[in-house]
Amino acid sequence: MADITASMVKELREKTDAGMMDAKNALVECNGDMEAAVDYLRKKGLAKAAKKSGRTAAEGLVAVSAGADNKEASILEVNAETDFVARNQQFQDFATKAAQLSLSANGSVEALSSSAYGEGKTTQEYLTGMIATIGENMSLRRCAKLSVSEGYVATYVHNAIAPNIGKIGVLVALESSAPADVLATLGKQLAMHVAAANPQFLDTASVDPAAAERERNVQRETALASGKPADIVEKMLDGRMRKFFEEVCLTEQAFIMDPDTKVSAVVEKAAKAAGASIKLAGYIRYQLGEGIEKEVTDFAAEVASVANG
Repeated sequence: MADITASMVKELREKTDAGMMDAKNALVECNGDMEAAVDYLRKKGLAKAAKKSGRTAAEGLVAVSAGADNKEASILEVNAETDFVARNQQFQDFATKAAQLSLSANGSVEALSSSAYGEGKTTQEYLTGMIATIGENMSLRRCAKLSVSEGYVATYVHNAIAPNIGKIGVLVALESSAPADVLATLGKQLAMHVAAANPQFLDTASVDPAAAERERNVQRETALASGKPADIVEKMLDGRMRKFFEEVCLTEQAFIMDPDTKVSAVVEKAAKAAGASIKLAGYIRYQLGEGIEKEVTDFAAEVASVANG
């Protein structure tokens, strides 16, 4: 039997909002398998959510940059220890320039780090100098790029603190021969939707088969546990999976600016109006610090510890 630690119970509770003993029992039943324990709690109706967003563990900025013809764009996350640094002009200038340089890095942090930044330094060397000056640890966490041979790559930063920098950034790639102004308007609207709705996949064809099968099994077990006959449950599954796809796939989601219309239909309508086909080719969404666990400090306990020597 796997050793169930307090940190494992804490992680499962954060993922599901389940009670402490329920979380511990689930881990025991699943021999310490975290993902199986999440499914176990969902099937038992003890989880309020299948998954919670990773807590923001790092501060800093997300920056976007578009090429001159808007046929390519990049997105970058630069981390720091505190939000105070994100308001530092030098740090903001660095994030902006590094995002521009990442266009040539093709989504590689390693290539960006070694690229020429200026003043005879590489990007990483310049960042190292900032660390010494500002006195706080910083890092180039990740970057990515989207490009099209014909069309438009839109950029958007939600609640930007300065042009092209903030805490949530989005790129949306549209392949089309339609006029650039038409694609720019549609692209920005779709990017705003992505920022708000946070889709996990582009379309149903992009869904990981293992993730879809896992969801189907959870829904089957949940329905069976409610006492419904097996043949009825199987008929219900298609409807439940359609709802799942509508939640996680960008093209299947209800458009935030017109909830009665799917995103795919919005693109089709725009294409018809423009008299040219428009393909939603891809998107990237970065949220600052997502997926990194942040250490929570008990300030009162820390003060007491210092006072007691």
